[in-house]
Amino acid sequence: MLLLGCHVNFNKDSQVLGSLEQALSYGATTFMFYTGAPQNTVRGKIKLDKVEEAKALMKDYSLDYSKVVVHAPYIINLANSKDQEKYQFSIDFLKQELKRCEELEVFQIVLHPGSHIGLGRDVGIQNIINALNEVLQDSKVTILLETMAGKGTELGVSIDDIKEIIDGVHHKKHIGICLDTCHLNDAGYDVSHFDEILDEIDEKIGLSFLGCVHINDSKNPRESHKDRHENFGLGTIGFHSLLDIVYNKRLDDVPKILETPYVDREFPPYRYEIEMIKKREFDENLIENIKKQVL
Repeated sequence: MLLLGCHVNFNKDSQVLGSLEQALSYGATTFMFYTGAPQNTVRGKIKLDKVEEAKALMKDYSLDYSKVVVHAPYIINLANSKDQEKYQFSIDFLKQELKRCEELEVFQIVLHPGSHIGLGRDVGIQNIINALNEVLQDSKVTILLETMAGKGTELGVSIDDIKEIIDGVHHKKHIGICLDTCHLNDAGYDVSHFDEILDEIDEKIGLSFLGCVHINDSKNPRESHKDRHENFGLGTIGFHSLLDIVYNKRLDDVPKILETPYVDREFPPYRYEIEMIKKREFDENLIENIKKQVL
């Protein structure tokens, strides 16, 4: 079964069951979600009955709940220690998110490594390592460090960045990688030769650390360092290069998650993109056809 999903909502009432139902409506076989708003700290109590209902429903569909992924909120920045109070807040809030993941029985969380905000690469990376070593001491959840586009002072832009962080983390069992195709492109990698990227990861870190791939096209040329996602096949990466990644045999057991833009910032494209991917037929009029069906 193709392990392909998308980013879905998580609301305070239906929680992870509602997230799953939304994913199923798109034809997805897995999904990713925030446990609360990514820009603030407001969090509701996890409803354990919804977790059990979601697990049962996935079993009914012969889907694997262990492949579901959480995304950490954007407000966490483990690289910047200029303000020690804010730095400790990021650490404590990430610990809280990991506890929520444990309650949800979702054991993979994607994290942006952080931005050093003028402290410099080496200091920023060491801050990330120190924070992760504190956060992961008692955690059952694996943190997947996402590869970034290199906007501003972002870290985790290269495989070497990710390797350096992972090398410094004591709890290797609970650290991993999330590749983002848009970010890789914007960072300067040629994702049309994705096996070469996988080879580099295998050589420097180990492919066993790869836990998730975000499948996004890019609005920008390679090495632009801008991080602007585009719908599947409609950007500078292109349909066939992305399709090759989705169907790469080395990624069979890795969740592949769409984070492509909503149409007119209102209508999720995922059902149409997933259908196009399964058919392996490019629809150059994808956006216009979505508008016709939803308007």
